[in-house]
Amino acid sequence: HVQLVESGGGSVQAGGSLKLSCTVVGSASKSRCMAWFRQAPGKEREGVARIATGSGNTYYADSVKGRFTISQDNAKNTVYLQMNSLKPEDTAMYYCAADHTCPPSMIAAANRGTDFGYWGQGTQVTVS
Repeated sequence: HVQLVESGGGSVQAGGSLKLSCTVVGSASKSRCMAWFRQAPGKEREGVARIATGSGNTYYADSVKGRFTISQDNAKNTVYLQMNSLKPEDTAMYYCAADHTCPPSMIAAANRGTDFGYWGQGTQVTVS
């Protein structure tokens, strides 16, 4: 069993920064691919970033490239999403997700919603 515990959301002014954390409780073998998704009211889910925890290979959505950074601390079983230069359009509920492998397409994964077997409870990010 895997549980994902998220923290770090909040409200910030445009141009500000936030850092989200996602701690994996349970089997590390089932969380070799970690990702962040977001969904705003009335909008489709978007795959923001993902990291393959073994290789460190990362992916970013075009909308966040150069502003967001996904990283990991294996000793703490934690993945982070550092969000800089935040914009009002970044406002959304952010969800951490995990699975034993990374999907070939984060865009398709966001549409399907089934590529990742484990999800966090979500943390709200509001940028004004």
